[in-house]
Amino acid sequence: MRNGRIILITAIAAAGLSFSCAGGLLPGTEVAPPSSNNAPPAAPVVVNGVRTSYADVVEKTSPAVVQIRMEKKQAADTGSMQMPFGDDFFRQFGQPAPNRGPRIERGAGSGVIVNSNGTILTNNHVVDGAEKITVYTSDNKTYDAKVVGTDAPSDLAVIKIEAENLPFLTLGNSDEVRVGDIVLAIGNPLDIGETVTAGIISAKGRRTGLSDGSFEDFLQTDAPINRGNSGGALVNLNGELIGINSQILSPGGSMGGNIGIGFSIPSNMAKSVMEQLLKDGKVHRGMLGVTIQNITDDTAKALELGTTEGVLISGVKAGSAADKAGLKRGDVITAINGEKIEDTNALRNKVAGAQPGTEIKLAINRGGSSMDITATLDEFETPASDKNDPNSPTEGPANDSSGKLGVVLSPVTPQVQKQLGLDSTEGLVVTDVDPAGPAASAGIGRGDVLLEINRKPITSAADVKNALADSKDKPVLLLVSRRGQTIYLTIRPQ
Repeated sequence: MRNGRIILITAIAAAGLSFSCAGGLLPGTEVAPPSSNNAPPAAPVVVNGVRTSYADVVEKTSPAVVQIRMEKKQAADTGSMQMPFGDDFFRQFGQPAPNRGPRIERGAGSGVIVNSNGTILTNNHVVDGAEKITVYTSDNKTYDAKVVGTDAPSDLAVIKIEAENLPFLTLGNSDEVRVGDIVLAIGNPLDIGETVTAGIISAKGRRTGLSDGSFEDFLQTDAPINRGNSGGALVNLNGELIGINSQILSPGGSMGGNIGIGFSIPSNMAKSVMEQLLKDGKVHRGMLGVTIQNITDDTAKALELGTTEGVLISGVKAGSAADKAGLKRGDVITAINGEKIEDTNALRNKVAGAQPGTEIKLAINRGGSSMDITATLDEFETPASDKNDPNSPTEGPANDSSGKLGVVLSPVTPQVQKQLGLDSTEGLVVTDVDPAGPAASAGIGRGDVLLEINRKPITSAADVKNALADSKDKPVLLLVSRRGQTIYLTIRPQ
């Protein structure tokens, strides 16, 4: 993001994240009961239909929000130590060399009690790798906590303290949250103590790309959020938990503060993850086995779809649930179980939210014809890190150049196939890109492999030339293989 950076809001040796929201109107007039200690009565919560205070909501919800402190050992970075004297300097005086053993990392964040028995929801990044976890409640009590389960793809974790009859928050229905709703964020920002902020829901269904696996469906809020509020509560005016605060967009990087763009994990996702962690210690997610992408105007024109609705399948994994169901590259998924699909994130979360073995019904568009397909989902497994660098140079001189695309192409030899970890020698590999050309603008880089142009396989310079000539002034549809996955890109040749 230009001039900005998405950051997790728990900092090592500092702390995490906090959300806030603001103002609103409510009918009726509510007056707090008089105090029994002769103090002046509390100010009215609502005056002439205008809410003047959130004190009633805060009083109900804040006792269930806790501060979390964690400790873990980290190996000392001896290579970065600057010692004015070598070890021999100390030995000549009969003294041992300075201790360069592991150091202790400390972090702080927030959490929400969701059951009176001490079950607490927080972010995975708040407790990730922790060897010691301490929980501080609002009544100044301290508890040791143990991890029940963590889920990196959603950035959620469940921890437990040994206590009974604790105040807790009920999880609300985040699907019913509307843009513009007033919300309160409660947490422990910057280690200054419990803090409440107020604002509105700015957007729904946001994705930042930071959470491992990208199972993200964030509520965006303008609530002030700062380091230390990660894992804290986002509540509605009914006092229900509708989100777990997780990330902020800050131009200051990891040390930046709130600028009014914060992200909270919706309560419905948190509830599903929590229930599975409590039951099995892990989260089970459905997997279809397709590579998907959103449909742009140019892609729709190139594929002659007539609309940008739905999600385009750019690849099908062999032997996957999608393959067994008969889905094909180029199909457009328009609905799942009768629910319209707006974008790739919505489809990914719908599929992941179903249990492995579940049958789902997909409405698809194939070549202008509509049809329904039933698929039985596989189980999602977190993929291993990809060691293949798509921008690594290929060996040997390029023998094909296309000025219209702004790339230099080369055949995929067995050596290139091995170097890039490709499944076959099909297509032409990109060995150079004109930074001012249309391919660079479309995001094509060195190491990408062009498999098709306008749905026709390419294996030579002649194939490229003929395909571009046939496209005339229309956008060119490229099928690109990148890191073992295929994706459609559209380019307007120069």
